Amino acid sequence: MSLAKLLNIIVDTYELSKDHFLGPENRIYYLYLLSSLLLALFVYIRKKNKKSFFSYLFDKRIWTSKSALNDYLIFSFNNLFKILFIGPYLIIGLYIAFYINEYLIIWLGFPKKSLSIGQTIFFYTIALTLINDFLSYIVHLALHKIPILWEFHKVHHSATTMNPITQYRIHPVELILNNARGIMGFGIVTGIFDYYSNHELDTVVFIGANIFTFLFMFFGANLRHSHVKLKYPSFLEYIFISPYQHQIHHSINKHHYDKNMGSKLAIWDFIFGTLILSKETSRIRFGVEGNQKDYSSFTNLIWLPFLKAFNLIKLLKKVRD
Repeated sequence: MSLAKLLNIIVDTYELSKDHFLGPENRIYYLYLLSSLLLALFVYIRKKNKKSFFSYLFDKRIWTSKSALNDYLIFSFNNLFKILFIGPYLIIGLYIAFYINEYLIIWLGFPKKSLSIGQTIFFYTIALTLINDFLSYIVHLALHKIPILWEFHKVHHSATTMNPITQYRIHPVELILNNARGIMGFGIVTGIFDYYSNHELDTVVFIGANIFTFLFMFFGANLRHSHVKLKYPSFLEYIFISPYQHQIHHSINKHHYDKNMGSKLAIWDFIFGTLILSKETSRIRFGVEGNQKDYSSFTNLIWLPFLKAFNLIKLLKKVRD
C-alpha cells in the first residue's frame, strides 16, 4: 500500500469519526448530546444531588476509566474498519430495493393504483421504523442466545462504566451483522414502497423516514449508555425503551439477563416476555459474569472473542463425535 493511500485511509477515518458529531443521522450528533445534557439536568434536579451538576455529569471516574478508554479506542478502530470493509458494501441496500421492485413488477404487474407522495412518506416511515426495530430485536436476541455470537456481543456488555461512546463499543463481527441487518431492512422496505409508490421515493421520503429516529435521539438516546437514570412513566415504558431500561439490560444481575433488548421500541420485549420496567429495580452494576479482567485491554476485546468462539466450536465438535 502506497503512502498516499495510507494517508487517505487515515483522513477518511478521521472524517468519519468527526461526522458522528456533525451528522443528525448519528447518535452522538452535537444537538442530541445537548438535548441529553438538558435531560440529565432534569434528572439531577429531581435527585437533589449535593455535588455540582458538572461533577455529577462529568465524573472523571466514569469518563477516564479504563473501560471508557477502551470505548474510545474501539470507536476509532471500528471507523477504520468501516472505511476498509463495510463502506463499499452499503450500496447493496439500493440493489436489494431495485431487484425487489423489479421482481414485484414481474410477479404482480404494475400496480393499478399508486400511493401518493404523502401516503408514501407516512407508511414508509412507519414500516421502515417497525421492520428495522423488529430486526434489531431479533439480531440482538440471537447475539444473546447463540453462544458463539454472545462471545462477540460480550465486548459491548463488558463495559464497567458507560458513556455515549459505549454505544460504539462493539466487536467488528457484530458491526458486520448490524450493518447487514440494516441493509436488508432498508432494501426490502424501500423496494416494496418503490413498487407501490410508482418510484415516488426520493430525498423527501428518506428525511421523513428519520422522524422517529430523530425523536428517539433527541429525547435522551445518549443517556442509554450513561450513569444518568432517566426513566419514562411506566405506561410509556411498555412502548418505548427508556435510557434506564437499557441500563438495566447492561446489568450484571442474573435477573436482568436477556431483558429489555429492544432498540427503540419496548413492544417486542412486551410481546416476547423480555421486558423489565424501570420501577422494578433501583441499583445496577455493569459488566459481564466471569473474569472481567479478560476484557480490560483493547487487544483482548478484539481477538479474545475469536479464541473463545473457536474453543466453543471445538467443544461442540467433540460433543457430536
